[in-house]
Amino acid sequence: MTVLDTLKQLTNLITIDRAVYVLGIGLFATWLLRTSLGRRSLIDAPPRRNSMAPYTPFIPFFVWFLGFALVKSVIDRFVDPSPGAPTTIYENALFGAGAMLTVVGLILPLAHFHFARGLKGFGLRWRTIPRDLGVSFVHLLAVWPVMGAMFIATTIVGQLLQGPDFEMPKHETLQTVTEYTSVSLQVLLVFVAVVVAPLIEETVFRGLFQTTIRSYLGRPWLAIIVTSVLFASVHENLTHWPALFALSLGMGYSYEKSGSLWRPIFMHAIFNGMSMAAVLAE
Repeated sequence: MTVLDTLKQLTNLITIDRAVYVLGIGLFATWLLRTSLGRRSLIDAPPRRNSMAPYTPFIPFFVWFLGFALVKSVIDRFVDPSPGAPTTIYENALFGAGAMLTVVGLILPLAHFHFARGLKGFGLRWRTIPRDLGVSFVHLLAVWPVMGAMFIATTIVGQLLQGPDFEMPKHETLQTVTEYTSVSLQVLLVFVAVVVAPLIEETVFRGLFQTTIRSYLGRPWLAIIVTSVLFASVHENLTHWPALFALSLGMGYSYEKSGSLWRPIFMHAIFNGMSMAAVLAE
């Protein structure tokens, strides 16, 4: 066997997916060692001073969900709601527009008036974006093997309960991308998944809910866990909850550790972008 043959075999063994998991395990193990298994990880994380009442995060949350459902029900009276690419385009465009209006028209004003130092206290500082982007990628790598373990555990439990043919279903958006070949629809879905969803979900769950919970309970990890339960439970597919919970823990930790809301936003965006890219590549 020549050196070239050996290199080819090693290349076949070391796939990108495996390399990501190996790197993630190394990062996660290093974090565990440096933080005494996580116990000392947030002892220096200062709280975000704010004047929000316990009900404040629910205002944009219900405006976002109920507003979308109400407007959609009205439009469905005038537009044919039968399944198809046009209907999917209008639904996603409506969701994206409603989410962005909620962020710009409600969440950011709430943060400006209720947080000390306004949007900077909320965690939206423009000059930290380059550093936050790099760190968010590293944090996502560290939480990646934990998410993978959750996927494996969920699959094992599903096979025990439903038989060996059980498979984890794809997210609804990923299924839509594979069903329709419309370029305009695919571009819209990518934009909603990579830009709109991270902005609305992270400003609501991390920025408002997690901050409020920590303000009243006083413990950052408890706030992260409670917020992660809420975050996972609003997604439709129950089998995705364990992995989403793990992802949410990582995003919540990143927010508490740095005080920057850009980091969970970028983590969320990169994760969704990688998922969309993998499906489109197939």
